[in-house]
Amino acid sequence: MIGKNYTLQTEFILLGLADTLELQIILFLLFFVIYIFTVLGNVGMILLIRINSRLHTPMYFFLANLSFVDVCYSSTITPKMLTDFFSEEKTISFAGCFLQMYFFIALATTECILFGLMAYDRYVAICNPLLYSVIMSRTVCLRMAAGAFTAGLLNSVVNTSYVSIMPFCGSNVIHHFFCDSPPLFKLACSDTHLNESIFSTFAGVNLIGVLLVVLTSYSYILFSIFRMHSGEGRKRAFSTCASHLTAIILFYATSIYTYLRPSYNYSLNQDKVASVFYTVVIPMLNPLIYSLRNKEVKKALWNVIIRKRISSFL
Repeated sequence: MIGKNYTLQTEFILLGLADTLELQIILFLLFFVIYIFTVLGNVGMILLIRINSRLHTPMYFFLANLSFVDVCYSSTITPKMLTDFFSEEKTISFAGCFLQMYFFIALATTECILFGLMAYDRYVAICNPLLYSVIMSRTVCLRMAAGAFTAGLLNSVVNTSYVSIMPFCGSNVIHHFFCDSPPLFKLACSDTHLNESIFSTFAGVNLIGVLLVVLTSYSYILFSIFRMHSGEGRKRAFSTCASHLTAIILFYATSIYTYLRPSYNYSLNQDKVASVFYTVVIPMLNPLIYSLRNKEVKKALWNVIIRKRISSFL
């Protein structure tokens, strides 16, 4: 498939999000602020959960893991994107490109599975409260989290491997702001139908499989909530689930739109806009969603602030 006049690529050029200096400056400032808030918000959430004993529950254990994944997830994409705004040669090496893709797929898969585990945790807490401490023991939670990270790493090995072995011998310009499978398929100088099918299958199994777990869990949760006699208990159950559902809807809406729509309907420009949401914006929104809509997190944060104020006066 590689002709005589072709040279195998050793680096790629990331086209990025903007082609004018004014827009590049605006986007740089915007995404730089978002990235700072992402790191501070998620690291703050991890520290808050760690120092407050009331938050040492399975729900917040998974939330701390989600915050850790969001920091790594965002850091895999955003720093390179920020430097490319003012770089004349927006190049990335062949190895660097697929290393970025590897961590991106691994962390995205892990985040997807963590959403499913958090939905299952809420199902057990609301539908089987008497058995909650037994079913969601510390050992079980650790194994679940370890399984999520392991599945993410293994899924990424498979996906990155079959994309990296494709011959790239034509244009080396990636019409995206990071290395992702769909735009790389466009650069391959071989038939990519089988590769795209494998990619869609893995993406579909991960996204749809976990989504079924989420929908099943919340179907049982809704039935249990409607059967509750206590209005206060019903309100509290809705409050703890609303933040999780909000985060899931944002993540799945953009992910399914990007990776599971028909290839003939694929648009690089539309894909870049959707990718900004699930790679840059959503990792920042997750700690905000869980803190603003969660009374326990707000109470724990308020206690830390008051404690610091008291210690500063003493």
